[in-house]
Amino acid sequence: MKGVVLAGGTGSRLHPLTRVTNKHLLPVYNQPMIFYPIQTLVNAGITDILVVTGGQNAGDFLRLLSNGKDFGLKHINYTYQEGEGGIADALRLAEHFVEGEKVCVILGDNLIETNVAEAAERFRRQERGAHIILKEVDDPERFGCPELRDGRIVRIEEKPKQPKSRFAVTGIYFYDGTVFEKIQRLRPSWRGELEITDVNNMYLEEGTLTHSLLEGWWTDAGTFESLRRATNLVAETGANKVTQAAPQKAKP
Repeated sequence: MKGVVLAGGTGSRLHPLTRVTNKHLLPVYNQPMIFYPIQTLVNAGITDILVVTGGQNAGDFLRLLSNGKDFGLKHINYTYQEGEGGIADALRLAEHFVEGEKVCVILGDNLIETNVAEAAERFRRQERGAHIILKEVDDPERFGCPELRDGRIVRIEEKPKQPKSRFAVTGIYFYDGTVFEKIQRLRPSWRGELEITDVNNMYLEEGTLTHSLLEGWWTDAGTFESLRRATNLVAETGANKVTQAAPQKAKP
């Protein structure tokens, strides 16, 4: 399985910090933000990794990450996103890198306390389709939010005004090679972006979307409040812990 870290965008919610650097290069406690999602992939046994970046500071990723020696890697791949068109728009740049294999996609501002090794192994055994990881949160309206019935997802809604559950779809996604064909069929949302939630709903309609529930904390770091929360969580409890109980099925 290959891994893709999405680290493009303008980081407008973190201005003025991001006027002079990419959001994913900002510090979270004692490491650059981008270190955490890369370590998440490595901890899941994924070592063939592509970083999708953009903006005026793309060269800084190469200087910072080099070929991945901080993570025990021999090589890291890079590609460049022009503009900002949503998660799915960034992911489609990875099509030639993935080459039809299974892929784990993680947003560059997502941090977790533990790891997704169990979910990754489960998806390796899954014949086809996709797998997403859910987490119960206080503000599901900020994320893709699943409607659950008897522990099964029936629909995922992007940033709902009235969430139908207390769960969020974390920014960690597992896809088979058909994800790029699905992205080609997308149309921009009201936000003008190609939504990854629409991709997940395509798999759901096929009956090939599975899910698990993440143990430990999870947070993004794309706003001042969530960046502060991420820093505090890492400082207090640590991140990317190697040991973790098997993911549990989410309950409505």
